[in-house]
Formats: sequence, C-alpha cells, structure tokens
Amino acid sequence: MGLRLSLYFFIYRLIPLGYYVLRFYLSLLRVRVTGEEIALGCFTEYGRLIIAVWHQRFLPAMAYVTKFKNFKPIVMVSQSRDGELVARIADRLGLVAVRGSSSKGGTSALVKILKALKENPAVIHTVDGPTGPKGIVKPGLISMAQMSGAVIVPVIISAKKAWITRSWDRFLIPKPFSEVTIAWGQPLVVPRDLDPGRHEELRTEIERRLSEGYAEADLSLGWKHPL
Repeated sequence: MGLRLSLYFFIYRLIPLGYYVLRFYLSLLRVRVTGEEIALGCFTEYGRLIIAVWHQRFLPAMAYVTKFKNFKPIVMVSQSRDGELVARIADRLGLVAVRGSSSKGGTSALVKILKALKENPAVIHTVDGPTGPKGIVKPGLISMAQMSGAVIVPVIISAKKAWITRSWDRFLIPKPFSEVTIAWGQPLVVPRDLDPGRHEELRTEIERRLSEGYAEADLSLGWKHPL
C-alpha cells in the first residue's frame, strides 16, 4: 500500500509540479536564436538531423525546444527512477524519451535511437554525456549519423549570467531574466559508406566545432574563462 501511495505521489503530484516549475523558470529567460534556417533547411535536404550539444548546456535549450515539438525530437533518458521524472517532463515538452544509457549497454542505446529515428526526424544528443569526460565527443555520434543517414548539426548555447555547478560537466544554470543565446552551426554530413579510417577524423571535427563555438559564444557574453 505504501509503495502504491509513493508511486501515486511521484507520478500524479511530483511530475506535474516539476513540469510547471520548469516552464515558469524557462519563461523567465530571454532567448535569442540565430541560424534557425539551417535546421529547417536540413530537414528539407536530409530528412533527419542529430542536434549535437554539450551535456552542460541542455537546460537553457529547453526554453526553445518546444518550437520544434511538431517534429517530436528524440532524447535519450536513463532508466532510473530519476529518469522516469525526466521522461515524463520531456513528454510534456513535446519530446520523445527513449529509455537507455550510452554508458551502460551503449550498443543497445544506439539501436533504440536508430529505431526511433525511423519514425521521428530529429534526435537531441548530448555528445559528451551522461558521465563525461567533459567536452569529449563520444564516437557513437558518428555511428548514429552514418547508420541513420541523419546530418549532424552542432548547437551552441550560452548565457550571460548563470550559476555553474561543481558536477563533472560544470552544469550551467542561467539566472532568471538572463540573456540566453542559441546558435545553429553548419551541418556535418557523415557518408553511409564512410571509410573506417575517417571515423575519428569526423569525431574530432565536430568536437572542434563545438569547442570553438562555445568558447566564442561565452566570450561574447562576458565570460573570461572556459566554463
């Protein structure tokens, strides 16, 4: 009986509360987006895209993601109880949560994403998550693009004023009313017949684009050191 009451509270009380608190917080951010036409062009030209972001920065992106809810973007969410909360909130935001972990059973997680991409044209992928190391793109990104035919589009996210946590990724939480910038980068196409020798070359290329893009965005908003 106690377990049922606990689940009832978790599902019907905590999740809606978390969702509305999050939406209220996100509504306080002043979001400025550039390069959106790049993403829309990729949908038209390639049909599918992988939105590549650092794990550190996905929170402020949630203030913008609902604009693409008609595309039902996919997100990977852990299978833990905390993941259940995230998955249900993601569903309310118009996202499609695929349960799994790239750190545990990475091949299984990749298979789930590839299957979901047959139905949904976009996946939001935290390329250095969920456990790091920070700022290192994991090789699964290139495999995902090669096997799905999706184009990789780096997305650069920064905030003028933010709290930085002490977590492994130094997670960024924009302060209320802070200016947030979201910039779509140029797409990276991964050929289906990619030579195995070029796999690492493309992985380091997207890592370079993200690292340089984030550093430039942070500097433009007044951050004098790497976040």
